[in-house]
Amino acid sequence: MRIIFFIISLVFILSGCVENVKPVKKIPPVEKHIKNVTQITLDGDNGEAYFSPDNRKLIYQSNRGIYACDKIWIMNTDGSDKHMVSPDHGANTCSFFFPDGRRIVFSSTSHLPGVCPPKPVMPQAAGHVWPLYPYNIFVADLDGSNLKKITDNPQYDAEPIVSPDGRQIVFGSQRHGDFDVYIMNSDGTNVRRLTDRIGYDGGPWFSPDGKKIAWRAWYPETKEEKAQWRDCMKNNYIVPVPLDLWVMDSDGTNKKMILHNRAVNFAPSWHPDGRRLIFSSNMDDWRDDTKRYGHNFELYLINIDGTGLERLTYNKVFDGFPMFSPDGKKLVFASNRNPKKPRATDIFIADWVE
Repeated sequence: MRIIFFIISLVFILSGCVENVKPVKKIPPVEKHIKNVTQITLDGDNGEAYFSPDNRKLIYQSNRGIYACDKIWIMNTDGSDKHMVSPDHGANTCSFFFPDGRRIVFSSTSHLPGVCPPKPVMPQAAGHVWPLYPYNIFVADLDGSNLKKITDNPQYDAEPIVSPDGRQIVFGSQRHGDFDVYIMNSDGTNVRRLTDRIGYDGGPWFSPDGKKIAWRAWYPETKEEKAQWRDCMKNNYIVPVPLDLWVMDSDGTNKKMILHNRAVNFAPSWHPDGRRLIFSSNMDDWRDDTKRYGHNFELYLINIDGTGLERLTYNKVFDGFPMFSPDGKKLVFASNRNPKKPRATDIFIADWVE
């Protein structure tokens, strides 16, 4: 799946042992902010589920059934009425509802020949590498009809999020020789670049009032890192890197880093109050034996001024891609919590307890 496997596999994990120590069963802290956690996908591999504006539906990506790469699906928040709304060919990812509830946006390679896009040639010694497919961004009616391609870029255009007023779309793009955050009108016109530092800027998300954008970023510092990054952009892939959290105004001004800890902090989205971000991170899985962060990602909450960091989930597997329902009553996220599906990701929904 597009970035889930990239995030989960960012580092190698080695196990160790301690002699003559009696094992002590550790009881994890209670997940006090989430109750009634319910798994609502059971088949295939699923991710990036996001709420409709009326809180009743979820749009998500899945490679279930006969399909070799992801398609876009919609379901009710109780997991019923699952139906595919993207083309049945190509790779499809990063879907979102328009605020009118009647249209959707997603990224796809369905305009290109082939059942799935070919993978770029990638280095074998860098751990798990994220291929950058030549996605373009599409809009469609709620049932997938009236499909229209609104970007025309031979490289990666994806991660579209619609502004609360429906007038603009913010997205991540590999154009102009780098990977940056862009904004455009919702019909694809008037594309503007919001970030311009060399390095990775992705996963942008509008605040509830549309005035700010949160995103994740990594900027190479050493000569070696910069050379590695140039190779990534030339050959259409991204190697494992730390990710910081940033917030800016929606016109690209007033950029502020709010979390820098050398861990992988990703998938930031907003609490409906507009003052906090929820995100996923492996910051609490530091491995002394390897001097690396591990692959156990949990959910966290942080104020947009960088204060008030709070861990929300406690388990031994991946939790990521969280989103609050617009009314603030529910939380949806992707997780590997089902031990009957090892290494597969499913969608979970929970009640939010403030």
